[in-house]
Amino acid sequence: MNDTPGWASPGSAPSDGQEPGASRPAEPAQPADQPVQDAPGPGAKWSAAQPPAGQWSAPAGPQSPGQTPPPPPPGPGWGTPPPPAGPGGPAGGYGAPGGYGAPGGYGAPGYGAPGYGGWGAGWGGPPPAAKPGVIPLRPLGVGEILDGAVSTMRAYWRTVLGISLTVAVVTEVLVVLLQGLVLDSANTDALDDPSATLGEVTRALGDTMLNSTVVFLISMIGTVTATALLTTVTSRAVLGRPVTVAEAWRDARTQLARLFGLILLLIVIGAAVVAVGVTPGILVAVTGDADAGAGLAVLGGLAAFLVVLWLMVRFSLASPALMLEKQGIRKSMGRSVKLVRGSWWRVFGIQLLAAIIANIVAAIIVVPFTFLAAATSGGGISGLMDGGDVGWTFLIISGIGSVIGSMITFPISAGVTVLLYIDQRIRREALDLELARAAGLQGYGTGEADSAPRS
Repeated sequence: MNDTPGWASPGSAPSDGQEPGASRPAEPAQPADQPVQDAPGPGAKWSAAQPPAGQWSAPAGPQSPGQTPPPPPPGPGWGTPPPPAGPGGPAGGYGAPGGYGAPGGYGAPGYGAPGYGGWGAGWGGPPPAAKPGVIPLRPLGVGEILDGAVSTMRAYWRTVLGISLTVAVVTEVLVVLLQGLVLDSANTDALDDPSATLGEVTRALGDTMLNSTVVFLISMIGTVTATALLTTVTSRAVLGRPVTVAEAWRDARTQLARLFGLILLLIVIGAAVVAVGVTPGILVAVTGDADAGAGLAVLGGLAAFLVVLWLMVRFSLASPALMLEKQGIRKSMGRSVKLVRGSWWRVFGIQLLAAIIANIVAAIIVVPFTFLAAATSGGGISGLMDGGDVGWTFLIISGIGSVIGSMITFPISAGVTVLLYIDQRIRREALDLELARAAGLQGYGTGEADSAPRS
């Protein structure tokens, strides 16, 4: 006899004149969606001793000899979902009101219903996470972070491209002016001269490093500034709310001074680490052993580069923490360290992948402009390949290509950084609940959610 709750009518007893062990003709089975009723007749009576209401359960022991087990209810099998209830359809069924799995169905919760357990949380598994904006409110995968950055560009392209264009134009104008007026006058001919002395080569290397460092710093400042302004756009996009350029500026301007202070501090930290790494080699070279000093400086520089990379990844989420949490410089750096702790390789891998994608997209746009600029300049492409001087025509045309490339790469880099920050806070601090409340979602987080961490 099946002891599943709900198979027999509570409180039923054998009829008068029928012994408990005697067999009787099998009665036709009633539909599963109707309560079992006793056959009418003059001899039908209820037993004087009845069990307490709501506490009866079907006997789990062996059946008496000759007793006919109750027939199973007709309907779909275990693996088949029931037909929908309605006119002409059954009133109950698995998951339907009054059926198996529904509260109140046959006197007890069914399989998968709250309070009973078993067979998971329902037919389709846990419900999907809410997605009021560009990302679902749960731990994100790598593809979802990249897709969220691109979706933000598509959904709010006027604001995103307006910010990116402004920052890119200002950045590139500074780079072109510095290269045309100051940096192009640096003497790097000694690098191509086999007869150059060590001092001349050293000065040429210094000039080259200075040019590259200045351009890199300006580009980094532009990237971080764009990230700061686009942080508001991305945070609103997560909630599904639009934002204008003016609103993004009003939200970010109070933190811009701290942001540039953070950039300056990170630059100083990186420069100090590099100086510590190469100083022993420089001292050895100055004392007379140039070859040993050069080798030691290279090894020290390589070790310093690894340390700087490790530090920059640990502090990579300080910018969105500073902008979104309105923190100071020191606290935002501490927040970044806390969020990255234990996930350094994941954060590094996602940011490296985003940088590779952004650089590939930028190269597709910038390289044709570079060749066009070289072809229209005085020396032509061959002069550019030979390392000849570049003129204003080359700088302006290549600068236009850089502006177009930055309009696309800035939103990708900024979006990935902000979404990575949000993802780390969801994983560690359940930020998805706060985001759901901010988005106006009712009852979010009261049931089972798809919150398993993604790679």
